[in-house]
Amino acid sequence: MKGLGELERSIMDILWAEKTALTAREVGRHIADRDLAPTTVMTVLDRLTRKGFLVRTRDGRAWRYEPAASRDAYVADLMLEALDLTGDRSAALTRFAQAVSGSEAEILLKALTELEEE
Repeated sequence: MKGLGELERSIMDILWAEKTALTAREVGRHIADRDLAPTTVMTVLDRLTRKGFLVRTRDGRAWRYEPAASRDAYVADLMLEALDLTGDRSAALTRFAQAVSGSEAEILLKALTELEEE
């Protein structure tokens, strides 16, 4: 999985927070504090589309962009990618389980139980 640069992450945060697809101009309004050229926003949106992070649909003369997957799915993919970096997935998973809070451990246990019952 390809990672996200700082500006890409900022734009993805905006799109993950929205309930509808946005145009490049609308995204630009959300990050007006960064003083970016409209062409820069369009370039980053195009790059994110090519990387598979965004889906775009035509809306008149403009494109509307929306995330291809949720933020949760992205984070889960990052976690799986990190597991691939270790030579011992069992040890990494055990260490991870020991590091989470009690409530997080309950969530993991519930998810594993539900998967087992399927």
